[in-house]
Amino acid sequence: MAADERDDKVRLGGMALLNGVLVHGPNAWACAVRTPDGELKVASAYKSLRANEVRSPLLRGPARFAEMFALFPAVRRGLPEARLPFQRFQVIGSMIAGALVVKAIRGSNRLSPFVRELASGLVSAVPAVLALRGSELAAYHGAEHISIGTYEQDSPHAREHERCGSHMLGPLLVSSAIGGAIASRAPANLRGPARLAAQVGALAATTEVFGWMVRHPEHRVAQALSKPGLELQHRFATAEPTPEQLEVAEAALAACLELEHRADGAD
Repeated sequence: MAADERDDKVRLGGMALLNGVLVHGPNAWACAVRTPDGELKVASAYKSLRANEVRSPLLRGPARFAEMFALFPAVRRGLPEARLPFQRFQVIGSMIAGALVVKAIRGSNRLSPFVRELASGLVSAVPAVLALRGSELAAYHGAEHISIGTYEQDSPHAREHERCGSHMLGPLLVSSAIGGAIASRAPANLRGPARLAAQVGALAATTEVFGWMVRHPEHRVAQALSKPGLELQHRFATAEPTPEQLEVAEAALAACLELEHRADGAD
């Protein structure tokens, strides 16, 4: 989820887990989960990797993704009870099946390079959709939006957030397809590194485009690029949380803000 830009608020992001919520700011993270016996557990710590210190537009996007992935092992160490979004057999199975389908699509000569890459991107997104269906993840995603949105606006917020990271889906699919199509024309021995460079470039471009979308929400292009993410969020990605789930999200938010305020005081 995207952060508020107002100066009087800490920039916050978040992620829903299968049994809780992860909230992170520029300097710290906090995770809260509900155990099977109903206990609320919270862990928090300062980040070892801070993407907000990266200023280069080329590296800013990849750094933010790297920062998020770096949080996963830290969360598991601090809170072993946390269940990450893809820790389900059917999701892992869909990832393996998706990889096989993507390989088949890229090996087809009947489609143009751009269409092949776009179709591959859509197939690769299927595991994320499956992760949201039939689990508490969508409800915790809604709880994350409500808690962070309410903090940002100082008033009750809906479960669907206008700056959710799902809005990056459209720009990422397009930029990845363009980059992948260009990389597919590279010599066979250079195609792997070319695809890697294309994906890094796609992440960088998507992050910058997403920032522009947040700053210009009324622009027609921004609205068009947001459409896939809006549909995903509306139909699959969020659900109305229970009071207990909202309590989990608010606990993560409070713990993260406590460390962020300490960091600001130290500065």
